[in-house]
Amino acid sequence: MESDSLNPASLPPGTSIGRWRLLEQRGRGAYGVVYRAESVEEPPGVVALKLALYPGDARFVREAELLSRVHHPAVPRLFDHGQWQPRDGVSYAWLAMEWLEGVPLYDWAVARRPSSRQVLHLLARLARALEFTHAAGGIHRDVKGENVRVRRADGQPFLMDFGSGHHLGAATLTWQPFPPGTPAYRAPEAWRFVLGPGKPPTVAYAPGPADDVFALGVTAYRLVTGKYPPSAHPRAEDAWLWHPEKLALWTASTSNARCVAELSALVSRMLLPRPEARGSAREVAEALEQAARKAGPDADVPLFTGEEARPAGLFPPVQRVTVRPPPRGVRWPRFMAAGLSASLALGAGALLRTRSVEPPEKTHLAEGEEAKDGGTVAVGDAALTAPVAPEAAPSMWSPIRAELPPKPLPGQRRPDGDGRCPGKELVAINGGCWVKLSVELKDCEAAAGFAYKGACYVPVLALQRPPTSGPTNRDDAP
Repeated sequence: MESDSLNPASLPPGTSIGRWRLLEQRGRGAYGVVYRAESVEEPPGVVALKLALYPGDARFVREAELLSRVHHPAVPRLFDHGQWQPRDGVSYAWLAMEWLEGVPLYDWAVARRPSSRQVLHLLARLARALEFTHAAGGIHRDVKGENVRVRRADGQPFLMDFGSGHHLGAATLTWQPFPPGTPAYRAPEAWRFVLGPGKPPTVAYAPGPADDVFALGVTAYRLVTGKYPPSAHPRAEDAWLWHPEKLALWTASTSNARCVAELSALVSRMLLPRPEARGSAREVAEALEQAARKAGPDADVPLFTGEEARPAGLFPPVQRVTVRPPPRGVRWPRFMAAGLSASLALGAGALLRTRSVEPPEKTHLAEGEEAKDGGTVAVGDAALTAPVAPEAAPSMWSPIRAELPPKPLPGQRRPDGDGRCPGKELVAINGGCWVKLSVELKDCEAAAGFAYKGACYVPVLALQRPPTSGPTNRDDAP
């Protein structure tokens, strides 16, 4: 059918987009699809052509601008970009980027069992990529293992998926407490900004270079230990481990004795709770390079023996460092005392979305694509390198929206015993309390809402009392 041949998610080989001819589809994500394509002009060449699934997706324009500013050997080169118009009035953004034959970082660690020195060199290269990104006025915003590819030919790492990134002068596409990113890699200062004491923030959190450095630290920690560091979410059970006096309990070398002290110390540096103490990406890169040169022979011992139950990679179930909590009477970190408070601002966009502020352990980590690396499917390249899913592709005419889930979201307010939600603005649907937004259905995704029976709804959080002394929140607030 003609509509199928024009669907960006299922284009046949031979389709021409710009000066590129599609060869085969290699993956699909939430917002785009990647094809292996060849040039129809001289000089010949093969590229990864990334095509938007929905018309007018501004993410691709922003990604093209950011990639055009960043020129570093560890960042895929942008060759071309434009708009594909299968018919009048409809256009889909596309990017043509350097084709890389590689594997995700954590899978590479399983197969190659790198040494501490190899990891130091690898991390230094990624830190340099971040240095150039920050120097160009950009922020990656989703550094993680699944967004790093290691080239098969020579073992060189590449920082991928700039689709979640931002740069100076770029417009904000959506309003949510957190920008695109992955909860398990989110810095402590980001959680404190949104979930700190007092009223919810009226503006979204703005990540900076220190957030990228912290995420690189989480990536390094999991690469070396096979586990995530403790959750920095202030309501997580292991948040007490972020107290300065407790950081030594869960260093990389504590979790993996084969990790040399130089590497462990630099991983800990990138994970320091105070952003200014982490150093810039350039400073981190220089320290990693120096450590790789000066480390002793122990740095050449493989980090894994191959006999571990599940070393870093292969997308294991989320595991975190296990340390016994402090005995009663020990004072918890100040930011843990802050209870979550939220106010319902209809039409103002100030509602804290359940999808954005839940602890990492509760963000659908159990199964499917979202279990791969910290609970968030990337908006760009990383998710696109997954095998092509067999399910039906979205219609090229469908609006950008997410359907309302069949059961309540984690932390969502539930109806009372009579099946009703308190307050005349709240509606009980599928066991949870929701608020209907006065927006068109095509704008529902931008409002961080869910589509249901032709309307757009957002979830209502169940407010909780703080675990320790602090400002009082009402449990019965609507």
